[in-house]
Amino acid sequence: MRCPSCSSLSNRVIDSRLSKEGNEIRRRRVCDDCHRRFTTYERVAEALPVVVKQDGRREPFDRAKIMIGLRKACEKRPVSIDSLERAVERIEGWTQERGGKEIPASEIGERVMEELHELDEVAYVRFASVYRQFKDINQFMSELKGLLERRERKGVHGDR
Repeated sequence: MRCPSCSSLSNRVIDSRLSKEGNEIRRRRVCDDCHRRFTTYERVAEALPVVVKQDGRREPFDRAKIMIGLRKACEKRPVSIDSLERAVERIEGWTQERGGKEIPASEIGERVMEELHELDEVAYVRFASVYRQFKDINQFMSELKGLLERRERKGVHGDR
């Protein structure tokens, strides 16, 4: 592993810890040349499906893109980074369990919306308004009505 400070390849592991979920190892390292400490993460390389975009382009599944979308939707909302990371883990796990070599981006977007619906309703509406590209206020209101109906069916009332 190359040192991010001096680019030396000479370093050693001084601490290793398993993540809470057990799917990642966090390693603290120290560079033998500049003595700077840095952290690396190790995870199993899974064969993730290729994402098929609406225009037909194909690109590798990128968990960082999912996290960016979730963070934008949850900006200034009471949602922890840990909650977002668990949501990304569930989405990534779902893509693996689903099987297949390709997955439409639209299915991933719907799965992200499901996760956001459980995490924070305002973040869900933010994401949905961009993802579904509402053309007018009627489409937006229709989505809000659907959200309220689902909320009533679950028995959720009042503010959080």
